[in-house]
Amino acid sequence: MELLRTTLLQLGDGFRFTLGIFAFTLLFSIPLGLLVCKGRMSKIKIVSLLCRLYISILRGTPLMLQLFLVYFGPYYLFKANTANVKIGPFDYRFIATIIAFSLNYAAYFAEIFRGGIQSMSQGQYEAATVLGFSRTQTYFKIILPQVTKRVLPSVSNEVITLVKDTSLAKVLSVAEMFTKASAAASSQVSVVPFIVAGAFYYFTNLLVEVIMNRIEKSMSYYS
Repeated sequence: MELLRTTLLQLGDGFRFTLGIFAFTLLFSIPLGLLVCKGRMSKIKIVSLLCRLYISILRGTPLMLQLFLVYFGPYYLFKANTANVKIGPFDYRFIATIIAFSLNYAAYFAEIFRGGIQSMSQGQYEAATVLGFSRTQTYFKIILPQVTKRVLPSVSNEVITLVKDTSLAKVLSVAEMFTKASAAASSQVSVVPFIVAGAFYYFTNLLVEVIMNRIEKSMSYYS
């Protein structure tokens, strides 16, 4: 029991970083995903092409590779010293993690949003025009609320995946939960820290699933 208590305290400290990665990634990746989605659907060919290329590269390469590129890229490309770069209490390791995660997940969200928007019938746009809605009003008041309802299941899957992917921050030595679990398992010569970490991930995703299901039910009036 003492070993379990010590493990819980160690992993609880790392769990704060795991939640930070999760929260900041959602905060930045969802708006960026919407922006990339609009660019992907743009009638301006160069904008559409650039967004397609962005999505293709970010979805076609490993997130771990992207973490390394964001972290080591400034030094190898520009000889920039990132050791002293900080934003508030966060050092560049954590900042690079958020940048890489946000860029990666924005590509996936962009395609999810595009699928939702393109699933809307042309008749709704025509009806909005007849009723005097502008393009902006049509998008935000008619299309986006329905798209949000339609894409929620797919977004939920990505959010659940994000919780598990936070463990990849270990490659940059960010002190998130899996990093702490690995260190604890090595010092204790025990598999208990990994089991406890697994429980943390499972119950976090269980909570995410409950929340997303409640949001989906609350929007059922669009059906």
